[in-house]
Amino acid sequence: MAKPLAGKIAVVAGATRGAGRGIATALGEAGATVYCTGRSVPGSPGMKNRPETINETAELVTARGGKGIPLRVDHTVPAEVASLFERVGEFDILINDIWGGDDLIEWGKKLWETKLEDGLLLIDRAIKTHIITSYYGLPRLRSGGLVVEITDGDAYFYRGHFFYDLVKTSVIRMAFALSQELKGRGITSVAVTPGFLRSEWMLDHFGVTEANWRDAATKMKSFIASETPLFVGRGIAALAADPNVATKNGRVIASWDLGDEYRVTDVDGSRPHFVRWLRENEPTVAEAWKKLDDTFYSYWGTMPYEMPG
Repeated sequence: MAKPLAGKIAVVAGATRGAGRGIATALGEAGATVYCTGRSVPGSPGMKNRPETINETAELVTARGGKGIPLRVDHTVPAEVASLFERVGEFDILINDIWGGDDLIEWGKKLWETKLEDGLLLIDRAIKTHIITSYYGLPRLRSGGLVVEITDGDAYFYRGHFFYDLVKTSVIRMAFALSQELKGRGITSVAVTPGFLRSEWMLDHFGVTEANWRDAATKMKSFIASETPLFVGRGIAALAADPNVATKNGRVIASWDLGDEYRVTDVDGSRPHFVRWLRENEPTVAEAWKKLDDTFYSYWGTMPYEMPG
């Protein structure tokens, strides 16, 4: 297998599980050395009731042909993040996927009905951590490098919960702001969203495994269009290897679009496309999605500076 990222060094902040694990694994598959960071290590889980560790992720990276290095880092602590990048030195790819919010979201509740302390903690975990990580990491990122903010959704729609919506739209804006501030250094900054992510947490939520995941589509029809974390990872690995990646600077990009453009596939050889599935199976929802997408780009287009790309 070709190793287009051989010799490249990546930091995947938030590599314990979900999209972060899939991205780290795919970068390893492409030949990169990947520093896998997070709070969960053997004997010390960073998230209650979850068994995954950064050590397991690093092993997957190495097994796929890269070099995985696990480093326990609490990205809410600036000193720990500073130490991380002192150890890493100069590097090429920064993935900001720190989350830790699954147990903090009270779906179905309005802002004033939620636990304020949980919402503020989510801001600490999923917005401040990205800022801290970029603050210490970006000065060491080489020319030609790539910064990826992981979000949820590529349109300007309400995401079902005040704090969740705030976090996921904020990191899109961070990617855009960084695309402006990194001009002149030859570094590209984008936001990337997975589709309906078939993460470890989601499999558990539906009471299925990766072996029988299709059974969950009887509970939620759209789950049949879901994707493993490796799919968005492979899209990002292809993006990082693209010599013309700078043409996407400042954009928010979906895993399904990366799959189509770079012809990458999921674990089973399929190429999931969540929006295409919506158009074919839920046309009313798909049309609403398109309107929101148009609104999103109209909104960003009103900003008083040139849109990149």
